[in-house]
Amino acid sequence: MSNREQGALATINPRSPSDGEQSGHGSSVCVALFEAWEGQVVSTEAVLTEATHLLNRVRGGALACLDFFVQGGAVLVPTSRETLARCRELMEKYADLPMDYADATLVVLGEELGTNLVMTTDRCDFGVYRLGFGSGRPFEIVP
Repeated sequence: MSNREQGALATINPRSPSDGEQSGHGSSVCVALFEAWEGQVVSTEAVLTEATHLLNRVRGGALACLDFFVQGGAVLVPTSRETLARCRELMEKYADLPMDYADATLVVLGEELGTNLVMTTDRCDFGVYRLGFGSGRPFEIVP
């Protein structure tokens, strides 16, 4: 089974356009990707929280993000005590970036689901992160 059949992890880039992205470009590419995507999309509550916070800057953005999840656009995977412990390990390991909690939850989710496919515009950090437990696989980042 390919990564695309297994599903993908979803996140957003918390950086502003001044960090090197052209305003609006990343979002239009992501919209096109989601419109064409046929596999399952999974994410975490930490990513949803971060996304709704950042999308509050756009009129109706936070509500549209919530609607996306409510309407089944992505599946929220709950966090367990084991997930929290693994997140802590990863945040310590990648403290020099630093890794935030939302990113840590996605790396752990990738480990748990056995996928390295992540939908994000945060190529800088996800280009560094590796799946643990001996695999050391890098993430396949889309778009």
